[in-house]
Amino acid sequence: MKNLLLHSCCGPCSTVVIERLKERFNVTIFYYNPNIEPFEEYERRKTEQKKVCEFWGVNIIDGDYDNSKWRDCVSSLKDEPEGGVRCEKCFVFRLKKTAQKAKELGFDVFATTLSVSPHKNSNVINAVGEMIAKEENIEFLQENFKKQNGYLRSIQISKDLNLYRQNYCGCEFSNWNLKKKDL
Repeated sequence: MKNLLLHSCCGPCSTVVIERLKERFNVTIFYYNPNIEPFEEYERRKTEQKKVCEFWGVNIIDGDYDNSKWRDCVSSLKDEPEGGVRCEKCFVFRLKKTAQKAKELGFDVFATTLSVSPHKNSNVINAVGEMIAKEENIEFLQENFKKQNGYLRSIQISKDLNLYRQNYCGCEFSNWNLKKKDL
């Protein structure tokens, strides 16, 4: 089996993705999410990710929390709507780091859990992944993990494991958008 480095945004999203991939790949999670704010939220999600990795028996690599670099990348787009250009830049930022880490550590392929969310555009995510795969000369696994009730399955597994499920993507700007909707 090929060795796959799987970028994961959070434990709940990784549940069904690991379940689906573990029969085809040797999966290692790359928890790289410098977009998540505040830092306490980042740590809480990382704790849940570790629980999921322990449950499935997969290794986890903890990426750096370089929030200032991430902010430099997207801050000019803070007023963009959720799911827009800011999110695409964020995908590029995190998937590029994932591809580089995969190459550095000798993985055969990289992927992301991001497409399991009904709030994320799988076509955009896969296009970003393919673009980065070409730049970095490493294979990207294109998937839409929300298909075949992937999102619903992730909710069920999360309930079974008693995981914390967040109510916003992770970045301060998505949290602002959520707060604006509540007004």
